Amino acid sequence: MKALVYDGGLRVQEVPKPEPVAGEALVRVLSAGICNTDLELLRGYMGFRGVLGHEFVGMVEHAENEALRGKRVVGEINCVCHTCHFCQIEMPHHCLNRTVLGILGRNGAFAEYLTLPEENLHLAPNSVRDDVAVFTEPVAAAFRIVEQVKFTPADRVVVLGDGKLGQLVAQVLWLHTKNLICVGKHRWKLDLLKNLGITTAHTDDLIERGVDIVVEATGSYEGFSRALELVRPEGTLVLKTTVAHPTALDLSVPVINEIKVIGSRCGPFRPALEALALGNVEVRPMVTEIYPLSEGVRAMEHAGTPGAMKILLHM
Repeated sequence: MKALVYDGGLRVQEVPKPEPVAGEALVRVLSAGICNTDLELLRGYMGFRGVLGHEFVGMVEHAENEALRGKRVVGEINCVCHTCHFCQIEMPHHCLNRTVLGILGRNGAFAEYLTLPEENLHLAPNSVRDDVAVFTEPVAAAFRIVEQVKFTPADRVVVLGDGKLGQLVAQVLWLHTKNLICVGKHRWKLDLLKNLGITTAHTDDLIERGVDIVVEATGSYEGFSRALELVRPEGTLVLKTTVAHPTALDLSVPVINEIKVIGSRCGPFRPALEALALGNVEVRPMVTEIYPLSEGVRAMEHAGTPGAMKILLHM
């Protein structure tokens, strides 16, 4: 089968079709999305080598569970052991022995086929198109914030970043509080949110400081410092950015101001699928271009340019 492989260089090549082990399904990938994490993997993040990609929608071609066969699915990316300490205390996303689709120890979704544990798969509603269903994983990551932080109508919230994840975070949090503003560098990206009625501001604008909650989703290591400038003492800072670039952090401010810093990663698929099915989260305007898998290298290059939002691969 064809796959987009990173082994220090990036190329589309023929690789063996994966063979599912017991409890796994073989999924024919229909569409896959490129995110900032994929771009960071090319810069050395996680030291990954293999088939990239973790956002996908596909068709189950083989599964022990008859209810999955021939069904269109999306999939959670953490594959866990069920036996380690964190699995036993119901924290499987932090499994000590986990592999992560296209990120850690497991080939990913930029290929004609992938394998995942059957328990990771969720049926995609018929009403949700492929180019929408492919957003399930990052929308779920945005819903993770709602699991971690309790929002009240009075909370003043700032989302830093107008990129792919920042857009989704702003939309998801907008469902829970209207006292929110998304701050970004690109007015055309901010316009996508303004068209949905979400309040936005450019980074050059005067932004209120001393807010209750800041979500950092800039995709840059400078975002942490900006977030510290905006959050109030004893406020909450949620970190969504993952970058390969090492950085020295000044930790004196969160200590002195007693700021609660929360790392936030993968999230729940069910509310994500529901939001996409109901249209509560609108993702179609975010799609910049769709490439065939054969042009995967070009697609990745495009995804890294300032003028791109979401780049999809079609298999």
